[in-house]
Amino acid sequence: MLTTLTSAWANLRTRRHLFAGAFVAVALGVALVASMGLGLAAAADPPPGKPQRFAAQPVVVMPHNTLTVEVDRGPNRARDTKKIPYPQPVDKELLGELADLGTVHRDHLAPDAVGVDASAAAVREVVGDRAQVLTGAARRLADPGAERDAQAVVAVRAMLGTAGGVSAFVAVFVTASTFAFVVALRRREFGLLRLAGATPGRVRRLLVTEALAVGVAASASGCALGSWGAPLLARALIDNGIAPTWFTVSGSGTALWTSWTSWSYWASWPFQLAFWTGLFVAIAGAWAASRRAGRIGPVEALRDADVDTDVMPWSRRIVGAALLSLGLGLTVHTLWTDPSALLKRKTYTTQPMILITAVAALAPLLVRPVLRLVRLPGAVGLLVRENAAASVRRTAAVAAPVLITVALAGSLMGSAESVSAAKAQEASEQMHAQLIATGDDLSLARRPVPGVAAVTPSASTAVFVREEGAALLRSEARAVSDPAALAATSRLPVVAGDIRRLDDRSIVVNEEWEHHRVGDRLTVWLGDGRRTTLRIAAVLASGTGDNGAYVTMANAGAAPVDRIDVRLTPGASPATVAGALRAATSGHDVRVRTAAAWLDATHPRVKPQTRQGMLLLLGIALTYTTISLAGTQLMAASVRDGELRALRRAGATRAQVRWMLAGEALVAVAAGTALGLAVTALNLGGLSAALGLLVPGSGAGAGLGTGLGSGTGNGLGNGPGVVVPWGVVGSAVGVCAVVAVGAGMLGAGWGRRNGVRG
Repeated sequence: MLTTLTSAWANLRTRRHLFAGAFVAVALGVALVASMGLGLAAAADPPPGKPQRFAAQPVVVMPHNTLTVEVDRGPNRARDTKKIPYPQPVDKELLGELADLGTVHRDHLAPDAVGVDASAAAVREVVGDRAQVLTGAARRLADPGAERDAQAVVAVRAMLGTAGGVSAFVAVFVTASTFAFVVALRRREFGLLRLAGATPGRVRRLLVTEALAVGVAASASGCALGSWGAPLLARALIDNGIAPTWFTVSGSGTALWTSWTSWSYWASWPFQLAFWTGLFVAIAGAWAASRRAGRIGPVEALRDADVDTDVMPWSRRIVGAALLSLGLGLTVHTLWTDPSALLKRKTYTTQPMILITAVAALAPLLVRPVLRLVRLPGAVGLLVRENAAASVRRTAAVAAPVLITVALAGSLMGSAESVSAAKAQEASEQMHAQLIATGDDLSLARRPVPGVAAVTPSASTAVFVREEGAALLRSEARAVSDPAALAATSRLPVVAGDIRRLDDRSIVVNEEWEHHRVGDRLTVWLGDGRRTTLRIAAVLASGTGDNGAYVTMANAGAAPVDRIDVRLTPGASPATVAGALRAATSGHDVRVRTAAAWLDATHPRVKPQTRQGMLLLLGIALTYTTISLAGTQLMAASVRDGELRALRRAGATRAQVRWMLAGEALVAVAAGTALGLAVTALNLGGLSAALGLLVPGSGAGAGLGTGLGSGTGNGLGNGPGVVVPWGVVGSAVGVCAVVAVGAGMLGAGWGRRNGVRG
């Protein structure tokens, strides 16, 4: 054991140029995981805000804003709770009882809660379970901005959860790949050790010991780096409009910074998860590579040191093929059972990782066929191709980070843009009105507006249904006062029934509901928590998931009218009618726009926050992969001194050697790009098929078509098609190419020993 430790320490000192790349890969990966974890921890426990609306009252009484229903959980009964959008106000009887305790303060702009000048104990005794009693910092829940802040925190959690998962995936993959490449570069050394009598077990123990030392040091450094980067991440989220302005993350250099000597800070779960993940991946990557190195005989290892042969053990081929089958099988299964699931962010951000891992695992096997397609002119071009093909491990190690970057950029951004475009197209097809009035608590004058053929005031609400008895599901809904006018101002995708038969005792649902047969009666809970039984009047197609339910105003509770759809008479001037409609509409923040302008504002191709979040995530991943790419190039260059000197002695000029190095880097980047685009095509192909099944008239299912040909163009037919963000993908490839060429030239040009520089 002492001999192993001594040898490992000597190797770390003498081969620090090799281990530096592995150290950087682990440290940056741990830093990413730690930063995301600290952000999630901060979002899970946001700082309590100060109450504003009833700051002067010690007690606030607010109606229950949640709905609790018993559901089946296996053999037992459980309670499922959802938040309701429009809770019923505090009843008059309770207000009278509270007035006997002290002064009752009401906010007439938002009469859903009251402040009471009385002791909390006395108020709780009177209220019982009829309402909520809030004291201290909890009084902020009655503020109008509390719901907005809660939604913002949920958005931050979702974004950081997605970013954390993707970052952890990238970090684990790149770290394992880097350690495997470090082992591959030392095959000649292992051959000499085996000739000197070292057993396979001795080689494996040496490599694992080295990985343990590098992993501990790099993971500790990564935790410190993550503590420094977490506040920067929070600031980036705020600057991009993803997080509220009050969002903060504890870390070095912030007001919440705990001393470096505080054990409780470093023992928190983000650092524990990051540290042990980094250490485990470092050891696992080295152990997996060392098993193969230990099994190779000494003569075979020396012969295999210069030209890569048998670069894919059967175990890796089996794992890669299994992951590829799993990824494709999941896509086909989802298309068969629930195509709409492929349109959900949770699916299109996680499922591509299976295919990325599969193709990356098979990369050494797939690189050679790609390289055969490369035809470069001249002697330098021939040398570039043959070097890349002979050193498949080096080429695959450079191509792997590019593969991840291109596949993530194409799959994530492409899926988000494609889904958003499909939703916007669907909303446009369902719109039959020409003018849209929006605002808060809208009311239209009773006198008719000249040039108006049909008017549909509606309110945003929600309905809840117990699905299969096991879960309480919320469905967004619109409440209308005139179903006949709704039929005139919209083109809803009705597959059964008639929306004009909607009344106070019925509901319009879509095909995603468990019960969706016209005439069936459903037990539902309305937006104010009331339970009722409604008959299904009509059924809508599922579409892209935005076809919600419809009820009448009688089943909307206190939901205010927030939209008025207007259909004009033939020949009426939209501008003239818009002015008259604006004058006849009362409410807060009233805006009258054309239907096209309203659709552009409410159904952008990608929501700004979503796009900024995706770009931030891809930027972080790109930064990490490019740094790892540079480290891989520098490590590879450090063992090519003899090869480059031989080229110079054979008559190659310095310029030719430089062109060869640059060409090898570009060929490897091109191979990674091709594999990344192949993964993107598979992922977006499944999404295209799902859109074709859900929106048959869109033409999306007809294939990738021109949707893949342009990041802004439509697909086949009149539908949105599938969008590939060529600009984002091209930028990522360009950055990778510049870094790969620069790092390769820099590494090989250090010193005059190989004649490349001088």
